[in-house]
Amino acid sequence: MSNNSHAEILIVDDDSTSRKILAHLLVAAGYKCRECEDGTKALQTIQERQPALLLLDFDMPGLNGAEVLKRLRSDNDPAVAQIPTIMLTAHGSEESEVRCLQAGADDFATKPINTAVLRARIETQLRLRSMRRQLERQNDELEQWRSNLERDLAAARLTQQSLIPQKPPALPGWEVATCYRPVIQVGGDIYGWLRMKDGQILFWIADGTGHGAAAALLTTLAKLLFHHGSVEQDAPASVMEAVNHDFRSIFGARSFMTAMCVAVDPATGRASVVGAGHPPLLIARRSGATETIASVVPPLGLIEHPEFT
Repeated sequence: MSNNSHAEILIVDDDSTSRKILAHLLVAAGYKCRECEDGTKALQTIQERQPALLLLDFDMPGLNGAEVLKRLRSDNDPAVAQIPTIMLTAHGSEESEVRCLQAGADDFATKPINTAVLRARIETQLRLRSMRRQLERQNDELEQWRSNLERDLAAARLTQQSLIPQKPPALPGWEVATCYRPVIQVGGDIYGWLRMKDGQILFWIADGTGHGAAAALLTTLAKLLFHHGSVEQDAPASVMEAVNHDFRSIFGARSFMTAMCVAVDPATGRASVVGAGHPPLLIARRSGATETIASVVPPLGLIEHPEFT
């Protein structure tokens, strides 16, 4: 026998002789047994004891085995409703077997009981019960992990949203609009703008590798790097060089991010563009014509000295 010696089996049979013989055989085999002579007492005992397995006689006066099992399976407590049940029947016909299984039994045994066969079926049901409980514990752990992950992602999302500028800069003669819609709760995209030392406005956008919390951390870093890289620079190419240098000093070549910079002179309307592995910049003319400006170098972080132009 397996390690189910501490599992209690409830035997329900109105025939006292059959019940006691079966209990004697199972106790001799190492099981713990409890007896009930009718369905009503069985339901009460099940609620009180929650046995590991139920041996239930199909034909009993009052509440028969099918009715007991029907009430058992409809119980609100899964620990009660899912108790493995082997139905005992004196009828060895195929119809009787079908009736037992349709009533909700997990298995059946035909009287007179073959002890070896019954023990094998008991062990099978107890093993399945143990596996189900293990699966439930693993599901609980997985649900707790998922809950913690969602909480962490929600916190990362709030942090990331705080980094996204809420209002575009006010530039006389210019209309600036933004839209940010991440595909998932937390993404690796971020954008921003800042004023360079020569008065130009630098608009930038970056996309860190991956998704989720790891990518969100890259967006935080991206904002810091772009603001730090633009302090002493007067051209988007110089800003990109500074960001690439700082990014590689942190990650080496283990990570990367795409980026696009546009430096606009509000006074003259002139703009210069530099892209690093980012999708092309789209320009829509008043005439309806469109143009694209492609990135000219690989994403930031991949190579040590890219030539930004």
